[in-house]
Amino acid sequence: MTSRASFGMVLSRASGLLALLIAVGFGAVTAAPAQAAIAKAAKSKSTADHSKFKELEGPFATGPEVTKACLACHTEAAKQLHKTTHWTWEFYNEVTRQQLGKKTVVNNFCVAVSSNWPRCTSCHIGYGWKDDKFDFTAEQNVDCLICHDTTGGYKKFPAGAGHPVYEEKEFPAGSGNKWRPPDLVKIAQSVGKTRRANCGACHFYGGGGDAVKHGDLDSTMSNPGKELDVHMDVKGLNFSCAECHTTGSHEVTGSRYATKAVDKNGIDVPGRTDDTRASCESCHGLMPHKNDEKLNDHTDRVACPTCHVPEFARGGRPTKMLWDWSTAGKLDGKGNPLKKKTADGKELAYDGMKGDFKWEENVVPEYRWFNGVIKYTLMGEKFEDTGGVVPINRIEGSSGDPDSRIWPFKLMRGKQPYDKKHRVLTVPHVFGQDEAAFWKTYDWPKALAAGMQSVGLEFSGEYGFVETEYYWPIVHMVAPKEKAVACDGCHAREGRLAKLGGFYMPGRDTFPWLDRIGWALVLLTLAGVVGHGLLRLLLTRKG
Repeated sequence: MTSRASFGMVLSRASGLLALLIAVGFGAVTAAPAQAAIAKAAKSKSTADHSKFKELEGPFATGPEVTKACLACHTEAAKQLHKTTHWTWEFYNEVTRQQLGKKTVVNNFCVAVSSNWPRCTSCHIGYGWKDDKFDFTAEQNVDCLICHDTTGGYKKFPAGAGHPVYEEKEFPAGSGNKWRPPDLVKIAQSVGKTRRANCGACHFYGGGGDAVKHGDLDSTMSNPGKELDVHMDVKGLNFSCAECHTTGSHEVTGSRYATKAVDKNGIDVPGRTDDTRASCESCHGLMPHKNDEKLNDHTDRVACPTCHVPEFARGGRPTKMLWDWSTAGKLDGKGNPLKKKTADGKELAYDGMKGDFKWEENVVPEYRWFNGVIKYTLMGEKFEDTGGVVPINRIEGSSGDPDSRIWPFKLMRGKQPYDKKHRVLTVPHVFGQDEAAFWKTYDWPKALAAGMQSVGLEFSGEYGFVETEYYWPIVHMVAPKEKAVACDGCHAREGRLAKLGGFYMPGRDTFPWLDRIGWALVLLTLAGVVGHGLLRLLLTRKG
């Protein structure tokens, strides 16, 4: 082969290599836009424009009329929803064999739903639950808009048994606060996926007001920053509730009646695990801390929120921590319920309709061993005359239980009416215009007799007020990792876990005999080091 031919072959190969590099480079340039297009498509809006649907042109006089139009296309939606806890307000716990749910439990906030239906059911996902004759089978009683409104213009009337107002009303009476009818056509034509605001319309305001009940859920979670919640941060991940509380056939996963205290499945794999992300482990796995074996060593003893929710009620809204019904009934000179503000003017410290309150912000949780089992004190369940505090619910778990973890809780304290003779918590009838309603006549015997009759229980006529406690698991308001509880937050004599017994924790617990052995070992080690050094020094001099 001549040198010219050889040069030609080299040039040809070089040209081919150059062409290949150009092609690869061009491919790399074009790959990014292609991937961006795929990512953008994943965030696309609904494939249906509801403003173009003839069924939604209206006019609609009531909410149930909107539901009827929705069901013309979504034929199975109401049937699915009728099977959910959100609809029935009932939950049967297979472990404790207790019939629970908002319809049947007693709490230490507004106490009970029964006999107070129109007020309490303003947070039901239906229309018309005004008494114990509500038809749970009627499909048109389902409220589609409360969960799927995207305009922010749809609100249930506080005393409307689940309906919005259909004509202008003032509420509360004499307040000057006007409630105006929503534009049902506009709202129906703008429906979409659930957002934080939809869930929050009820869950942020549980217990009769903003931040009253949960502690880690209030109106500040509608549009939180990263400091308040890393998952819902509007400039970050911007999660909706359904990102974690996944749904199927309208059933929402995650329950405070049967909380998953530990998720041993780890990262959720569709079709292989439990198809829910309502646990930290389902996204972060069982070993969530990269390159930190010591932190990962805590995951079999400590629940994630224990460290990652250092305080609750952090968004600027205080949460109610005590509700004392025993002082209710005080009226002003005009015969209206007396009202007093807290020192900072943010909340009511006293309301003649409800009694005394205590509010707190940036609250350090109570910590308990928890294995997911919660037992409730049910309606009609007799409690012992201990002279102490009656537990609304009991958190089960222990340090020796492999399924238990240290969990954070809001501990709500109350003082509420009970039947002295039968030793049961009573159901007060507070809402209504009848003479038995407490907010009408402020007559406790009448209110308690009517409330107990509504649930089929006898009232002796003898009543008093007993202190109660109610545990609420804390899982929201997850702080940035830099703000997580530090080691010495717990591993200290007066740390967060100072009152949690049943186990040994370094830095908190001391045993004199163990301390003496430890110091003896330290001294022996020191003596060995010094002796070894002296011996080497002497041998060096002799050499």
